[in-house]
Amino acid sequence: MTAIAQAVADPLLVAAAVARRAEPPFVLYERGGRWVLAAGAHARLRMDGTGITWTTPAGRLVVPLGADPLGQVAELLAGTGLPTWRAYGWAAFELARLLHLGRAEGPLLDLVIPTYELELGPDSLREHGTAPEGLRAVDDRPWPAPTADLVDPEAPDEAYLAAVVETVRDIRAGGPDKVILSRVVPVPAEIDFPATYVAGRRGNTPARSFLLDLGDLRATGFSPETVVEVDAAGRVSTRPLAGTRALVGDPARDLVTRRELLADPKEIFEHAISVKLAQDELSGVCAPESVRVEEFMTVRERGSVQHLASRVRGDLAPGRTAWDAFAALFPAITASGIPKAAAVEAIARHEPRRGLYSGAVLAVDSAGALDAALVLRTVFSSGGRTWLRAGAGVIALSTPEREWTETCEKLRSISRFLVPAEPEGVRS
Repeated sequence: MTAIAQAVADPLLVAAAVARRAEPPFVLYERGGRWVLAAGAHARLRMDGTGITWTTPAGRLVVPLGADPLGQVAELLAGTGLPTWRAYGWAAFELARLLHLGRAEGPLLDLVIPTYELELGPDSLREHGTAPEGLRAVDDRPWPAPTADLVDPEAPDEAYLAAVVETVRDIRAGGPDKVILSRVVPVPAEIDFPATYVAGRRGNTPARSFLLDLGDLRATGFSPETVVEVDAAGRVSTRPLAGTRALVGDPARDLVTRRELLADPKEIFEHAISVKLAQDELSGVCAPESVRVEEFMTVRERGSVQHLASRVRGDLAPGRTAWDAFAALFPAITASGIPKAAAVEAIARHEPRRGLYSGAVLAVDSAGALDAALVLRTVFSSGGRTWLRAGAGVIALSTPEREWTETCEKLRSISRFLVPAEPEGVRS
């Protein structure tokens, strides 16, 4: 076994150290305290607003989009010729426009079937495929520390306040019931993504975490919830989180804000309608009577914030697949709004393209399982830009100042852990 096997006692550090040596494309994905590093590309599927490009050892195929684009994705993946496979990648928020409005532009979906997978847990290590030469040893350089003041989440944002005012007015005039409005915070430096991942994972309590570099996009984040989880037996689960207060680390103060959260009519309403929609969406793809709420309005701590959380489950109906469940639940209610189509339109009126933000990082396999993490609390880099982004749920009871404050609270889950990249040649 490689030198990696000597260090499984701390899978976070080992996974990040291996990722630090990986060449794109790679995805590092954590769920349930276990990490998978997927590197290399046996096959790659990319969807945009016009079609799907499917690249395999046999060549390159371009398929125009049909009436069921995710069904086309499932069919292409199933035709890999491999007896078993797993694919990793991401879905853009704008995929929602294709699913709900029938039109979209730009990159929408990017999935890679890797040539190599490394699975790490507290007591185990498994390899699949052949590791690239650069991954045969752990990169044991020390991890640099974050720079806490690299960005200011509380910098004034008058445009965001104005967007909330206008959206509240639209809601009260008969528009959507709820719209999640987000704002972008530029990061004025290049970021060391693996080091930021290590620092951020130590300081957060995510449902999922990830680090990815697909060549034209880099990101690392700490997802507070999943869009959907489907296992090979067809059991489906989604966990909406809606309703937020700060978590400052002082038990007395955090208890006060927790009680405020549980008693706030605005937060309770926002959460309840999200759970109701999750039930309705699962009912469209699950067996009758199987959809149920197994947990309702508990409080979950996620880094610098605490959320109201629920869990909705169901069992796929005969003839339905994990991709049907994903299509029904994407984008996450808690990152788009209610009803979804109207909320997606409202978001487009006020925001630049979201891309990966509020989309999903995905793991899907040949057995029919699919796991999709909601992309929030994330730092992004593409096209020479690096940025953060956070949003808040706007309803008729919203005030601009509170929604702006909520974005600040969420941004601190990532902004405190940014590690600047050192200039080329400085690190050895």
